[in-house]
Amino acid sequence: MTEIDFADLSVYQRYKLMASLIVPRPIALITTLGEDGTVNAAPFSMFNMLGEDPPIVMVSINRLQDGALKDTAANILRTGEFVVHLTDEAMCAQMDACAATLPPHQSELEHAGLHAVPAQTIQPPRIAEAPVAFECVLHEKLETASRYIFIGRVQWLAARDGLVDTEQWRVRLQDYHPVGRFGASFYLNSSGRFTLDKAQAATTPIDEM
Repeated sequence: MTEIDFADLSVYQRYKLMASLIVPRPIALITTLGEDGTVNAAPFSMFNMLGEDPPIVMVSINRLQDGALKDTAANILRTGEFVVHLTDEAMCAQMDACAATLPPHQSELEHAGLHAVPAQTIQPPRIAEAPVAFECVLHEKLETASRYIFIGRVQWLAARDGLVDTEQWRVRLQDYHPVGRFGASFYLNSSGRFTLDKAQAATTPIDEM
């Protein structure tokens, strides 16, 4: 085994190892509102679900090199509202385009060719092209020397037509193709799905797994 003492590593070395080994990670494409009403959109892969009661998700947003906040973090701190979208293969390139460094008054949605639609419970809009959108309010926040960690409480879910069976509360996974973040600049699709239960795989449709 290769043994590594994290105390001997730089911050960047720790980041490179952790971000390349703790994979794949789901990607949150988050919309927030700037002070002037500009719709900000940015992707973050340090993101996941934390629990269902209350329904909470987590996103970790790094500070810039000068200690300044990214637009998404500043907007969440100011308004306490944000929308988390999951990205599928069809909009992966547009999600990546939202990572561009733009002035706060310029919307990444316009830059990426995406379209905003009103949310149901909060001011930041949803992205029309996204298969899944969780409308969130800030539930709790943590602060470290390098990051803000936001815990959002989900108030509303919007899913692409046909994706959720609201009678059995199942997701039709055969119609859901999210992408995840791998190490460096690599992404993963969800084409290589499998189950370890061969008997179940032979008899169970993928949307019931």
